[in-house]
Amino acid sequence: MKSHQREIIVYHDPESNSGKMTAAYARSLSQNVILYSFDNAPPTITGWRVILNALNMHPKELLDKSKPYYQENIRGREFDDEGWLNVIKRNPKLIKFPIAIHGSEAVFCKTPTEILKLIPGKSGDNYE
Repeated sequence: MKSHQREIIVYHDPESNSGKMTAAYARSLSQNVILYSFDNAPPTITGWRVILNALNMHPKELLDKSKPYYQENIRGREFDDEGWLNVIKRNPKLIKFPIAIHGSEAVFCKTPTEILKLIPGKSGDNYE
């Protein structure tokens, strides 16, 4: 999943505080922000593969293990990578934090300000 260099894509839960705040930060950084609710527009399995590759994360790392659904239906079970991708696709409400994409870079926004890592010069990180 790659965005145009002038746009930021945010996958989030629009009802959560972190989702609202991350969306607000994205809008402050770019006029071209595309917001997708995890519930209404989850990406395809292939899209999730690309996102996870950009995040350098395993699908299980995205999940909020404290949620009742996870505890009752997933906890203690082992899946292969494809199985974990299906868990995410079918249960997007289990994703802990918003995911922001700018160009070919992505960040798992554990705090709303982590979206700044996507913009050169905004977070103090060196981008070359």
